[in-house]
Amino acid sequence: MKEDLIREVELVNGVSAELKENSLTVKGPKGEVTKNFPHPLVSIVVESGKVIFKVAKATKREKKVIASFEAHVKNMVKGVQEPHLYKVKICSGHFPMNVTITGDDVTIKNFLGESVPRKVKLIAGTNVKVEGTEITISSPNKEIAGQNAAKIESLCRITNRDRRIFQDGCYITHKSGKDM
Repeated sequence: MKEDLIREVELVNGVSAELKENSLTVKGPKGEVTKNFPHPLVSIVVESGKVIFKVAKATKREKKVIASFEAHVKNMVKGVQEPHLYKVKICSGHFPMNVTITGDDVTIKNFLGESVPRKVKLIAGTNVKVEGTEITISSPNKEIAGQNAAKIESLCRITNRDRRIFQDGCYITHKSGKDM
């Protein structure tokens, strides 16, 4: 049944939002996040400390879209208050790996005894640190932090070996909002 639907996301003290066309920018004490919300039937309004999503005669498809938009905005508000944190564990049982970060590049040397280092370029907007056997990735944008953690994890993909024996690599051990 089609019905008018209105969903609101409350902005906490110290957090502000600005809307330009379909692009929403949320600013807070720990940073700022911008995301585009393109949908022809969903209208977005920012007023009196709230982000309001409206749809006239919403079907279940528009209800799903609004729920997704609401979750994205909640993650944006959480991120500008306290950055999203991902942790990646460096495991090297056979050969000692060397992980270095220079600018936006992550380089892994001596992975499984390989002579050619593996490299990946990270998405800008994250703070990446290597502390012993743990890589910490933090960012106000949850999507960018998660994508960079996944890039580092997939950089150590093992092929043509028994994964039960060769368990070397980098593995995500902590995701933002979840303990693994």
